[in-house]
Amino acid sequence: MARKRYNYNFIRKQSRGGKDALWMAGCSFFLFLLDAVISFAFRGNGGMILGAIGIFAILLSAYGFYVGMKSFQEDQVSHRLSAAGSISCGGVFLIWLSLLLVGI
Repeated sequence: MARKRYNYNFIRKQSRGGKDALWMAGCSFFLFLLDAVISFAFRGNGGMILGAIGIFAILLSAYGFYVGMKSFQEDQVSHRLSAAGSISCGGVFLIWLSLLLVGI
């Protein structure tokens, strides 16, 4: 039977890119909710402003995913926020992409 190795991590410093990616995912999701509320209030006639907010938010989530994945290269930091930021940015990006494809 093989011995199980335990990997302990005593590093408390979080990755800067992970924090940024998590922040970008939160902003993109907030813009998604804002777009939904404004579109509901205008009964679907939001115009170009809602489209511009949507394009900005989808680009923000894509860039957040890139920053989150890039932050795994940092040394001597914890990568928990990098994983959380990358996963959440990817999820928000998929939500925006599905909304875009349903609209086309």
